[in-house]
Amino acid sequence: MHPDLPLSTTHEVRDRCLCLHLQRAARHVGRRFDEALRPLQLTNGQFSLLMALNRPGAPKLGEIATLLVMDRTTLTANLKPLVRRDLLTIEPDPSDRRSRRLLLSDKGRKLLIDAMPVWRAVHDAIDAELASVDSAPIRKQLLALSFD
Repeated sequence: MHPDLPLSTTHEVRDRCLCLHLQRAARHVGRRFDEALRPLQLTNGQFSLLMALNRPGAPKLGEIATLLVMDRTTLTANLKPLVRRDLLTIEPDPSDRRSRRLLLSDKGRKLLIDAMPVWRAVHDAIDAELASVDSAPIRKQLLALSFD
């Protein structure tokens, strides 16, 4: 051990680091959703992305990137397998040909309909595990942290 970086510092980070605890919780929860959605050939990230497209108008790629807190390049890479599966289409924005709009396809909508009972079941199980804790304030605080 180096005197400027004692084990107590490691323990401080382990016990205090909000980023570490959020990452661990996100990975754990994400794995649970991934396992449950696997029979539908869907990951939790893909589910969230497709659900973000379930709206009356076709959103711009940049709007979805902002909503999901993803850079545009990462979002584009995540869209490709969904486009190949015909779950969505990417089309030029009629008012600005440089912009792209994302449209959930009928096949994508059907997949979301099939996925909702699975999503609800996982959420119900997690909510039951958190029954002794009022999770509404946690959700509210996490939402506040996710916006600049």
